[in-house]
Amino acid sequence: MGSLALALFLLLGYPILQESAKILTVCLIGGSHYMLLDEVSHTFHQRGHEVRMLLQMGNPVIQGLEYGGRPNSYQITSWSASEIYIKEYNAWFLEQQKEFLLGRDSFSGFLNFMGHLAYQCDLILSDSEVMDSLRREYFDLAILDAFNPCSFLLAHFLGLRYVAFYPGSLNGPLSVGLPSPFSHVPVFSSQLSDHMGFWGRVKNVAWGLMSPVAEWLVHAQFSKLGEHHFPTPPSLPHLYSQAELWVFNTDFSLEFPQPLMPYTVCVGGLLSKPAAPVPQELEDFISGYGEKGFVVVTLGSMLSSVPLEHILREMNAGFAEVPYGVIWRYHPLHWPPNLQPAPNIKLVDWLPQNDLLGHLKARLLVTHGGQNSLLQAVYHGVPVLGMPLFGDQFDNLVRVEAKGLGLVLKPTELKKEVFGSTIQKLIEDRRFKTTAMALSRIHQSQPLPPGQRLVHWVEHVLRSGGGSHLRPRSLQQPWYQRWLLDVGLFLGLMLLGILGLGASLVRSMWHTPKLKVN
Repeated sequence: MGSLALALFLLLGYPILQESAKILTVCLIGGSHYMLLDEVSHTFHQRGHEVRMLLQMGNPVIQGLEYGGRPNSYQITSWSASEIYIKEYNAWFLEQQKEFLLGRDSFSGFLNFMGHLAYQCDLILSDSEVMDSLRREYFDLAILDAFNPCSFLLAHFLGLRYVAFYPGSLNGPLSVGLPSPFSHVPVFSSQLSDHMGFWGRVKNVAWGLMSPVAEWLVHAQFSKLGEHHFPTPPSLPHLYSQAELWVFNTDFSLEFPQPLMPYTVCVGGLLSKPAAPVPQELEDFISGYGEKGFVVVTLGSMLSSVPLEHILREMNAGFAEVPYGVIWRYHPLHWPPNLQPAPNIKLVDWLPQNDLLGHLKARLLVTHGGQNSLLQAVYHGVPVLGMPLFGDQFDNLVRVEAKGLGLVLKPTELKKEVFGSTIQKLIEDRRFKTTAMALSRIHQSQPLPPGQRLVHWVEHVLRSGGGSHLRPRSLQQPWYQRWLLDVGLFLGLMLLGILGLGASLVRSMWHTPKLKVN
């Protein structure tokens, strides 16, 4: 009966296109980016569309069980740079991961990363065999990973309409024309909540004024590509403004409320599912801790094997002080040989994070603050201990603390006593679990699940011939018109003119000789 009701709901509330569309999904980065685009691609395939993913191989994070692909689903066109470059890039990337764990996240490191993405973009656009094969497919639409500017250049190069899928929160480091009042909408990387005091608003304004400069520096990494591959080089801000939709991997159970535009859609939680049974080996380990339960530890696909012994030593000692089981995603072969894992720790090179968080005995998630991990914690109502390392993770974990979902420790503050006591507090203080369950109810009570929301809006764009009716004129205006600087300048000059005229009249009256009366 339940299946029949669901089928009727989909048929009545979800009009079907008369013909399936051909959709290209573009994934040029691994890790969580791949996991999201994999889910997006599979969702549209299940809906009846013909889907092909352009997948860049050779990234240091495309490895492990979660990247095994899906049988009987979408098709893949793979591309890879040379083995020599991949080896150099992976070595650089490993050093960057170490810097993150040492608390040395920097904008210059981010620019270096964007420089690598630009170099890879030049290579893939120059691969005429791959580009020509994609052109011959005649896709109706592309769905892009909007974090990587190359995706926009590639879609423009192929002459495709596109939907921009941004894997993070609404305040991401891209200018997409969202109204963002500095009084209560935190600027990317400001590490502010929506409750700002006076100095918080001062900081937010300063960060907001600097953001266009930072964005220009990022775009500059890709400027030569436009000159090399296009007769008329496109600007990235223009390409951003031409997206049929902007889709964000966020949800207002975790996001701060703020104004949206008709072309923005929030679909956070694509990777959150009802929990399936965990492998028997993990179930046996969990059973050994009875009602105490267990802690899930994952610092993301990039940092599951970085050998920084002093940080591992502090975490290991902190876990040894708590009575809970610990399932830690860290490749056992990379664990320091002279460091014995605490008796309550089980090291695994991969773990079913969603299913573990949905387990009845899951008590806490220790995470770097990746968006997908946090949304899964919200979905399953599990408190969070955050350890931000780079990028948007600092802002993400500000939201965790502001919402009451958990607490944050920076890697530079990591000491075994503090680590262990923070874990105890998060599990024993029922306020965190109560808040997590309240956020879970908010997250799961949306009218449509995230995947159906995404398909609904993309099919709307396909049926209506594009998303131009959703995009405001502000996306086409120069920045000085959007901010009314030309109007402000005109009014300012008029005011100065009136004040100058008034001053001249006063001076002339003051210096006018008075007639003497005899």
